[in-house]
Amino acid sequence: MKNIGVVGFLIIIIFVFTSCASSKKNYSPAKKYAAAQLQADYILLKNILQKKHPALYWYTPQPKMDIYFDKYYAVIKDSMTEQQFAWLVLAPLINKIYCGHTSLSLSKNYSRWIKNKFTPSFPLYLKVWNDSMVVYANLNQQKDTVFKKGILITSINNVPSATMLKYMLEFLPQDGYASNVSYHRLSANFPYYHRNIFGLSKMYIIGYTDTNGAAATAKLPLFIPAKDTSKKDSLKNITATQKIQKLTKKEKLLRYRNFTIDSSSMFATLTLNTFSSGRLRKFFRQSFNKLAQQNIANVIVDIRQNGGGRVNMSTLLTKYISRQPFKIADSAYATVRGLGGFHKYFTGGFFNSLQMWLTSRKKSDGNYHLTRVEKHLYAPKKNNYKGNVYVVISGPTFSAATLFCNAIKGQQGITLVGEPTGGGWYGNSGIIIPDVKLPNSGLRVRMPLYKMVQVQHGQLKGQPVMPDVLVPPSFDALINGYDKKLEVIKKLIGVKK
Repeated sequence: MKNIGVVGFLIIIIFVFTSCASSKKNYSPAKKYAAAQLQADYILLKNILQKKHPALYWYTPQPKMDIYFDKYYAVIKDSMTEQQFAWLVLAPLINKIYCGHTSLSLSKNYSRWIKNKFTPSFPLYLKVWNDSMVVYANLNQQKDTVFKKGILITSINNVPSATMLKYMLEFLPQDGYASNVSYHRLSANFPYYHRNIFGLSKMYIIGYTDTNGAAATAKLPLFIPAKDTSKKDSLKNITATQKIQKLTKKEKLLRYRNFTIDSSSMFATLTLNTFSSGRLRKFFRQSFNKLAQQNIANVIVDIRQNGGGRVNMSTLLTKYISRQPFKIADSAYATVRGLGGFHKYFTGGFFNSLQMWLTSRKKSDGNYHLTRVEKHLYAPKKNNYKGNVYVVISGPTFSAATLFCNAIKGQQGITLVGEPTGGGWYGNSGIIIPDVKLPNSGLRVRMPLYKMVQVQHGQLKGQPVMPDVLVPPSFDALINGYDKKLEVIKKLIGVKK
């Protein structure tokens, strides 16, 4: 099977979406940048990482990181498109830093161009974990009756699933060795990652296990969306579930957080998908007041999809739940005080530098520390929750959500349930996380400015926060559409089915 690659993918896009390409300020994803331009971007990024990243060598020693810098620089032998430069060069380089907050985004022009477009792709959405891949959606479902929900995939184009997933992980950022977040990313949009890492094939040879448990193979064509002739026709081709709905303010807030009390009155569920939005201060106050007023003995705090956000909001939630005083970090510091020499490449470069100057202090180790973060001891709220707390965690549980998990883990009456977090338990980098914009390609690299080591962290650097009750992905739950983790918690509480 001949793989048509990234270039083939770009050619298909041009033919399928010719009418749309000129509408976004004449941007074309097929545009190639000269090798000299990309080399200049690469050298600039390398210098910024070496001089400003607080934890560049935390997991990969400098001699080995230098080898990686040379390796991926050597890949730039000829002109490349933005996507080729991103996925063939920068993505695997950034992976070697093992910092979940150091990540790559395509240019803003590309983001505007791709918005509301349906591009050719690998046709199957797969739930992946460890070395398993299971179908949960098929873009070619009207033409294909083989690959239904629940079919176990064993290979794609003769590449075994375990080999494929191991390779794909080398293109995704993660905190240390906490790879669970990468499995969730692949599960959320497997066609996107497979397309960018392996390119596109006109036809895929899929190995799978049939309904009788026997090994089998079948061919599945590339998914190519219907050609749009106008914006009006394009909207007609979008199904009801794909249309972008205008949400009310209340509906938007519910996407960020929600609070419900079960009809049994035995437990309440506080779902929190971010620490960045949702009027959280008021939400926490009202939710915990209701728990006290109705004397709810158990609360489920669901942060499976919480990628972090504002540390002060994570700290506030901890104050409502922790049974004891707590600190945020053992140490939090930058290796430099400001972004001198590179201001213009960072979003908010001047103001980020000013903040670093005003809030950090140089110590004897030569680093610039956030002394308040390191020293301040937070007290629980006087009316904090005294009942049983079950915190649901998973791969997307990251950053400030990991700080919350670490602060409450091991306390009496608090149980972490689910999968390992995506955020590092020992520590991570963050606090201030601007983008670096590369001037020629327009690619953006998100880069933290402070390194943080958590209080009472796990002893193995690079490991995730582990649940007290492990509930791994469930094949049966995927097929039958129920929440295995919540079912386990209800059983712990004693709720009858």
